[in-house]
Amino acid sequence: MDLASRRRYNDFERTLPVKKQISITADDPILNTLEFRPFQSIVERGVTPFVPRAHEKQTVDILTPWGETLTATAGDLIVYEIKTPDDRWPVNAEIFDATYVITQPGRCIKRGNTFLIPLTELTGGDEEVEVIVHSLEGKYSVRAGDFYLARGIKGEIWAMPKEKVETNLALVEE
Repeated sequence: MDLASRRRYNDFERTLPVKKQISITADDPILNTLEFRPFQSIVERGVTPFVPRAHEKQTVDILTPWGETLTATAGDLIVYEIKTPDDRWPVNAEIFDATYVITQPGRCIKRGNTFLIPLTELTGGDEEVEVIVHSLEGKYSVRAGDFYLARGIKGEIWAMPKEKVETNLALVEE
């Protein structure tokens, strides 16, 4: 790119709106100030263990429906939506044992509550903020207006699509 083109491009870049972005980790103190609400799963899901042989790669990357990559490690369980098997995610075996129950071979239901808040509670209501979530399975970014933030039994966090919350979970009345 010549100098004049570079200047035009830089001038154009300055006219673009600044993308707001925040990053959240499981040990972020702000999480203790939020009022996570308990939800219960109302759907059965598929499950398969990730058990590679000793000479095989001990991790596998899983592409989410929203385009981010999560990493499963040997011993994790891969949970997926039965109606949409490409919508899958890894769950640490210890966490799976504490929060899911096998209903039949290859099927499970989450028995524990999932504690959620809309991500917009972290962004002051701004749905357009990009939130970078540092989960057990990796770091990924999501649009605040499209996701909830989930907090697990060991304090782990992950983003959960708003649509999935609305169709697969029910608020537990306290």
